[in-house]
Amino acid sequence: MLEELTIQNYALIDRLTIRFSRGMNVLSGETGAGKSILVGALGLLRGVKADTSSIRTGTEEAVVSGVFDISSNQPAREWLEGRGIADEDGSVVVRRTVKTQGRSPIYLQSSPVTRSDLEEFGTMLFDIHGQHAHQSLMVEENHRRFLDQFAGIEDEVTGFARHFSEIAALRRRYEKLLTSERERLRQADLLRFSVDEIRAAHLTPGEEEELEKERTILSQHEKLYGLIEELYASLSENQRGALTELRHARTLVDQVTAIDEELSGLSTRLADAFYEVEDITETIGDYRQRMSFSPERLEEVEERLALIRKLEKKYGNTLSEVLQYCDEAEQELADLENYEHDKETLAAQIETGQSEILAEARTISEKRKKAAAHLEKTIVASVQKLGMPKTRFSVSVERRSNSDGQPACGPHGIDQIRFRLAANPGEPLKPLRSIASGGEISRVMLALKSAFAESDHVPTLIFDEIDAGIGGEVAVQVGEYLYSLSRFKQILCITHLATIAVRADNHIRVEKSVRGDRTSTEVSPVRDDDRVEEIARMLSGDAAVSVSRRHAEEMLRKSEEGNGQDLG
Repeated sequence: MLEELTIQNYALIDRLTIRFSRGMNVLSGETGAGKSILVGALGLLRGVKADTSSIRTGTEEAVVSGVFDISSNQPAREWLEGRGIADEDGSVVVRRTVKTQGRSPIYLQSSPVTRSDLEEFGTMLFDIHGQHAHQSLMVEENHRRFLDQFAGIEDEVTGFARHFSEIAALRRRYEKLLTSERERLRQADLLRFSVDEIRAAHLTPGEEEELEKERTILSQHEKLYGLIEELYASLSENQRGALTELRHARTLVDQVTAIDEELSGLSTRLADAFYEVEDITETIGDYRQRMSFSPERLEEVEERLALIRKLEKKYGNTLSEVLQYCDEAEQELADLENYEHDKETLAAQIETGQSEILAEARTISEKRKKAAAHLEKTIVASVQKLGMPKTRFSVSVERRSNSDGQPACGPHGIDQIRFRLAANPGEPLKPLRSIASGGEISRVMLALKSAFAESDHVPTLIFDEIDAGIGGEVAVQVGEYLYSLSRFKQILCITHLATIAVRADNHIRVEKSVRGDRTSTEVSPVRDDDRVEEIARMLSGDAAVSVSRRHAEEMLRKSEEGNGQDLG
C-alpha cells in the first residue's frame, strides 16, 4: 500500500507531500491543475524511463519518493530479502532522482538499485491504468496473460515455459549434430588441430603476467645490477655508508646526553633507525648475491611470450580466453566424435520431452477453458452493471495446429487466446482493437481488474481517466465498482466526475496556483464543508451555486449510506 508520496521539482510541482489511506483515494481538480503530473511521478517509482524535460524549470534535479507498506505483500518482502535489503517495520522507501546531467540514482531504503530492478520491484507494489494502459487489452498476447492470471496458473505456465525452453535447446543441439558428414569431419579436424596446438603449449593461468615481469628484469639486468650495487654501497658500513654515519651519530648522541639528558630519547630512536637500515642492507645484500643474468633465459622468455601472442591472435584476446576456447573446443569435439551416441540419446530425450510438454500443455489448456467460461460470465455481469446491458463478451481458447494438423506447441502452451466483444445487440463479436469507444474499453478493463481483485497480489491500483467517455448512471455504477474494488485493494483514482468522487474514503484536491512569476501544483485533503464545495464544483463548475451544494450534500449522504455494497 502506498502511504506517502513526496515530489520535489517535478514539472509544475515545487514540493509537496501526499498521504494516502487504505480503501479508495480520489484526486480531483480542474483540468490542467496537474493531476496527470502525479501519475507521471508515480510512474518513476515503478521504473518508467525518466525524461529530463520533466525537471522543474530553473532546477537541476527532480526527486520523487514513496513510502510503501509491504507488511502484507509477501512477494515484495521476498524480493527485498533476496537482495539483502531490509524493510523497516514493514515499510520500504523508494526514492528516485532525475538529474539534468550525470547519473540519476535510485534507492530502495538506502540501497542503490538499477532501473530494471525498480521496474521489477514496482510491479509488486502498484499498477497504473490509464488510457494508454487500456491499450494492453488490444494486444492478444496479453489476453493469454489475463486469462492465466484469472485461472491462477501463472506459475504453472512459467514452469511450462522453462520446460519448453529446455526441450527447444535440445532440439537445437540435435539439429547441429545433423549437419553433413563432410562438414562434421572437417569441423572435427579444425577443432582437433586447435586443441592440440593449445594443449602442446602447456599454458597456465597467469603465466603471461609472470613472463612479462621476468622479461622486464632480464632485459634491464645491467641497469638493475648497477643500481643495486650503488644502493648497497650507500647503506653498508664503508667510509661514507649510512650504517657508518648512523653508528657515528649514536656515539655523538651518547656524548650529548651525558651533558644534557633532554635529548636522551634520541639514542633509542637512532638505535632503531640503525637496526632498520641494517636489516634493509642485509636484504639488499641477499638480493645482490642472488642476481644473475642468463641470455639464454631471456631468449626462452621472449620465445614463450611470442608463442602466447600467436595463440592469442588465433584463439582469444587474452590467455584466459585462449584456455576457455580450448575447453569449449574440446567439448564440441567430444560432441562431434560421439555423434551417433549423442544423436540417439538426444532424439530419445527430445521425444520424451515433447510428449511431456504436450501433456502439460493439454492440462493447462483444460484449465484455461474452464476459467474462460467463468471469466466470460464474470465480465458480462460486470459490464452490464457498468452501463453496457446488451454486451456479449467471449474468451476463445483455440488450439493451434501445424500444417500436419498436429498441435502446435509454443512457450506458453498450445492455445490461442482471444477476447471478443459485441457492445450492442445484433453486432457480431469483434476483436477489442476494433472497438472505437475509449469508455467501453475503460469499463472492460475495470471489469477485468474487479475479476482479478482477490487473486491479484498487487495491492495498489491507480486509475487515470477511468471515467473517460462516461457519465450519468454509468458513472454511478463505475463509482460503485471502484469502491467495491477498494475493499480488496488500495485504489487511487483521478477523476472529474462527482459521482465517482463521492465514493472516496480519502478525497484529495489538486490545484494550480501562481506565486510571483511561478506556477505551482499543490494538493490538499478535502473534508466536511470543503468536500461539499469540491463535489459542487465538479457538478456545475461553480462551488458557490446553492443548487449544486445541495445536490453535493445529497450525493455524499447517499454515498455514505451505500458504501459497503459488494460487486454482487
